[in-house]
Amino acid sequence: MKQDKREIIYDALERLMCKVPFKDISVESIAREANVGKGSIYYYFESKDEILDSLIERSFRRAIREYLNCINYEQSALGRIKQLFRSVLKKDFGDSRRNLIITLHLSDDLMLHNKLKEVAVQELAPVLTVLLEQGLEEGSIKVEYPKESSEIMVAALTVFLDSSRDEKGSLKKKLKIFAGVLETCLKTPKGSFDFLFEGLEQ
Repeated sequence: MKQDKREIIYDALERLMCKVPFKDISVESIAREANVGKGSIYYYFESKDEILDSLIERSFRRAIREYLNCINYEQSALGRIKQLFRSVLKKDFGDSRRNLIITLHLSDDLMLHNKLKEVAVQELAPVLTVLLEQGLEEGSIKVEYPKESSEIMVAALTVFLDSSRDEKGSLKKKLKIFAGVLETCLKTPKGSFDFLFEGLEQ
């Protein structure tokens, strides 16, 4: 089946962004990487920023799709919440490409961080809200405002991930703190979210 040209362009930008900062990428370099003419880029997109917006949305939707493919193995709300975060934070997606979500968090570009936070809340918070509501019904989670709590948790995750390459082990430290925040907010057993930082270097 012939691949959609938009997807080819997304893939090209994704590969480039895993190697060089977004500010150093031009429409010309995207066209070269995608092996298409520059005119083809502008046929589908007005600018490289528009490509980026769609690419970030695609990355989160892929993570959610991976999560949805796995939830049959997890019946409890807490198990499903863990799977959702695993799907977002894993280093590689199913197609073996590097996780763009993590790549963007490790950049120094404030504009990229803001875009990432906005899309994360837009895409992940509704899914997390459903899981918190399920947990309330089960009695495994205690939270007063599921929708608002979901938005805050997703936004907090993006904050904890930001600028983590500045200090060795910073990402693990921040995810340990985030795991503690989740346990406190959701009133879950200690260690419920340790998977967030397990396997990361000190």
